[in-house]
Amino acid sequence: MQGLGKSLIVMGLVIAAVGVLLTVAGKIPWIGRLPGDIYVKRDNFTVYFPLATSILISLVLSLILWLLRK
Repeated sequence: MQGLGKSLIVMGLVIAAVGVLLTVAGKIPWIGRLPGDIYVKRDNFTVYFPLATSILISLVLSLILWLLRK
């Protein structure tokens, strides 16, 4: 049961961190506007794919999880 308890605590912290990031993300002007983000706007549709932002977030999260495992 200890393993389940620890897993629930970690999942709760991850959910809280995502909530904080979503709250703060609007105040950081460069999130979603990096040079590698794909943005196509036409008359009837808009396509937005934040490729560079996704890679950056993945690298940061990987580094944080790597540091937590040590």
